[in-house]
Amino acid sequence: MPGEFRTSQNWVGGTRPGNAIFVPPPADSLMEHLGNLEKFIHAPQPMMPALVRAALVHVQFESIHPFLDGNGRLGRLLITFLLCADHILIEPTLYLSLYFKTNRNKYYDLLQRVRTHGDWETWVEFFLTGVEETSTQAVRAARDILRLLEQDRSRLEKIGRPAASALRLHHLLERHPLISISVAATKLRLSIPTVASAMEHLQKLRIVEETTGRQRDRLFGYARYLRILEEGTEPMSPGPASRRERAGGRTVS
Repeated sequence: MPGEFRTSQNWVGGTRPGNAIFVPPPADSLMEHLGNLEKFIHAPQPMMPALVRAALVHVQFESIHPFLDGNGRLGRLLITFLLCADHILIEPTLYLSLYFKTNRNKYYDLLQRVRTHGDWETWVEFFLTGVEETSTQAVRAARDILRLLEQDRSRLEKIGRPAASALRLHHLLERHPLISISVAATKLRLSIPTVASAMEHLQKLRIVEETTGRQRDRLFGYARYLRILEEGTEPMSPGPASRRERAGGRTVS
């Protein structure tokens, strides 16, 4: 049911709601709980610090579990969206997925302790530590990218006559780090042979790598740039079997 609120009961762990680790609210009460969450999100500010509010909203969304699939991913994205809406972030550059993944067991345990013991304080402390660590990593990644762009521009400036088109292509790759020759030619308003030649120079310098292995419709990636961007963006793999979601007898993640 992509994009639709669930109409059946789901649960986390176990084989049925009766032996599950956690059972979210029944489907017929979703609108009430989501309505309360929406009111909390849009309450007049400042009710509490924006980071603390995002921490509380994340727990509540995960506890409501309004969809049959994708609740974890949506809940993590919700953190970023809230911070953008509150102008804490100018761009959606903070994503806590790696922190939650690295501390997966503690993450799940603290969510559950909020539900069973009302231990919001320990959860908020854990969440804020994650924001600090992730922000530090994001700043480091931005600096690494700027350093990489400067180094590669310097290398391209030394290749002689082809440098002009190669530098234009390199500048395009800063915004589109995965691209085909035809698309690059259209965006740069250059001929396909000119872009193909420029791409070849970038390949020789190992700035780009061909990613498909095909002879036609090839895609070229700004390899080191993409590796920096991809650090920490791997999706959280499902937890142990005991933590997997189930709905109507089938496992979903």
